[in-house]
Amino acid sequence: MNTDIDIKQNVREFYDQVGWQQVSEGVYQNARYEDLRPVSREYIHKCHMRVKTHLPDHGRFLLDAGSGPIQYPEYVYYSDGYDYRVCADISIQALTEARKRIGDHGLMVVADVANLPFCSVAFDGIVSLHTIHHLPLSEHPQAYNDLYRVLQPEGSAVVVNGWHKPALGVLLDRLRKYMLRLRGFINRRIFRKSQVSEGNLAQSAQLVNDTKSTFVEKNDADWLKRVVGSQMPLEILVWRSVSVKVLRTFIHDGWGGRGILRFLFWLEERFSHWFGENGQYPLVVIHKNIKGI
Repeated sequence: MNTDIDIKQNVREFYDQVGWQQVSEGVYQNARYEDLRPVSREYIHKCHMRVKTHLPDHGRFLLDAGSGPIQYPEYVYYSDGYDYRVCADISIQALTEARKRIGDHGLMVVADVANLPFCSVAFDGIVSLHTIHHLPLSEHPQAYNDLYRVLQPEGSAVVVNGWHKPALGVLLDRLRKYMLRLRGFINRRIFRKSQVSEGNLAQSAQLVNDTKSTFVEKNDADWLKRVVGSQMPLEILVWRSVSVKVLRTFIHDGWGGRGILRFLFWLEERFSHWFGENGQYPLVVIHKNIKGI
């Protein structure tokens, strides 16, 4: 049985050796978890930019907790208006790549996001993207508490993570599986593509099995409100309501994909709390009042 130390060591090794290795100019192996197709580009961009709207406009230090290599162009903008962006990550490779992106604007620190080596109230703003779910479940409350501890009064922190089996995600995943089965049936019975289809399916399965991944454990909205919300003021909004698998299954140019995603984004903006709690990826905004409580 892996200990918490073993888990973190495995996560560090994955990102040093696999996740933050470039597969092409400016694109990392970890980008397989994102939909980079042109049909989804506008929607993905607008979801990424949601983070910026909830951060303080300016300040001395922005903490990027679990910064990675700051892998998407939108991520760079989060620290506009700040003197320095403090990138804290367990991976040396991540920090090396982040340095290439932002140069002297960045201060690089090897750190565990559940045990931040910073003094209290050090940061005007904080962002943490897809990081806390790489910690053991037992350390999730500690990670949120540490982010709150280092946040200045009247500051805000934005945490983007994923839920464990969110209601909308479960429904869409079922529809996705039905769609794939229907597509396979049509190929076999109508277009007579059984051998090719089965071969492609086997090849795809082998590629998935051969692709390395790392440790992930997620909670749900009820847990966050009950455990973390009782310790600090927070708001659960939507970052993105659908997974990459769902996007790649249902969103295509020939099916009016761009229009569908514009409508989805409008719905997310209108019903942000509902999509935040029931969709795939919440945007959690942590506020700290002037008394720091």
